[in-house]
Amino acid sequence: MSTEIARYSLEEFVNSTSQKDRNEGFFEQETQRIMEINLSDNLAWIKKGAMIAYTGDIKFTMEDLFEHGIKTVMKRFVTGENGNLVKAKGTGKLYIADEGKKISILNLKNDSLIVNGGNILAFEPSLKWDIKLMKLSSMMAGGLTNVEISGEGMLAITTMYEPMTLRVSQGCPVMTDPSATVAWSAGLKTSFKTDISVKTLIGRGSGDSIQMKFEGDGFVIVQPGSFVYPVYSGE
Repeated sequence: MSTEIARYSLEEFVNSTSQKDRNEGFFEQETQRIMEINLSDNLAWIKKGAMIAYTGDIKFTMEDLFEHGIKTVMKRFVTGENGNLVKAKGTGKLYIADEGKKISILNLKNDSLIVNGGNILAFEPSLKWDIKLMKLSSMMAGGLTNVEISGEGMLAITTMYEPMTLRVSQGCPVMTDPSATVAWSAGLKTSFKTDISVKTLIGRGSGDSIQMKFEGDGFVIVQPGSFVYPVYSGE
């Protein structure tokens, strides 16, 4: 069986991959894995290391430790999260991505969403955010920092490949792998469901010994990929 290889002239390649203005507003989906932010003497919060290119006059500033108040500093001390945001400010076009992950742009309208910190790519400064402390979060490698984002504005999240959303309803809870869990409705009740055995403790478990449990009315967004975390050994 022969495999056809796409071949382009240089002009054809440039034309087929050129940036295109879609006039979608502040956040623009350039491709499934690259996003454009149209800055006009304003700012956006982006994930550290997400910038891949820009035009115009844009400055990048690391988030100040005390910029969001002492409570945030204390929560970061507890979770081990050291700040993962960069302020992009100026005028021009900014292009961002996160290791080839799929990008989804959400338009929040007085909504409240809890997002795994590693899945946040960018958001408008009009949105409010706060670190969400979760029981057993210390069991995760490098921490499982979740952020509650609310208000009105654009939020861009990333997923490994295409995301799937599961509905949660009264009497029908949803269980997920913590590392495959991207985001969920802020109103849901969350807890951890564990299945620790002797085999798990000596490293022969299935890798699914700890699950997140969601109850109430809302939804959970998951991705088709996860990472192996070390086993948690106590509260």
